[in-house]
Amino acid sequence: MEHPEQEKAKVFIIVEIIEYIPNSVVIKTIIKKTTGNVTAVSFDSGEALTDKISPFDTFIQVIDGKAEVVIDGKSNILETGQSIIIPAHSPNTIKANVRFKMISTIIKSGYDEVGLS
Repeated sequence: MEHPEQEKAKVFIIVEIIEYIPNSVVIKTIIKKTTGNVTAVSFDSGEALTDKISPFDTFIQVIDGKAEVVIDGKSNILETGQSIIIPAHSPNTIKANVRFKMISTIIKSGYDEVGLS
């Protein structure tokens, strides 16, 4: 299923472009490229994305409500305005004990350039 990107060169309010839908997790693509993507996600209370592992770091920012982000078995509660980076290859779960909205950013480039000078 194709997820169109947010319209470019047009002002928008991130928290308003995605709705809460009862008993659902809703994903809205902001930018999708081969080098990474930015998505807005809404979770209704009681919903979750469980047991995910990504080969890339993932930046999460809560933009409405409160989220529980479990990384390697450690629970983190994030409130509106707070962020966390989920490390690559770390088992993680994102839970909605109350409904919330977040921005998820994954940048896929740069991993082949890792090295110390």
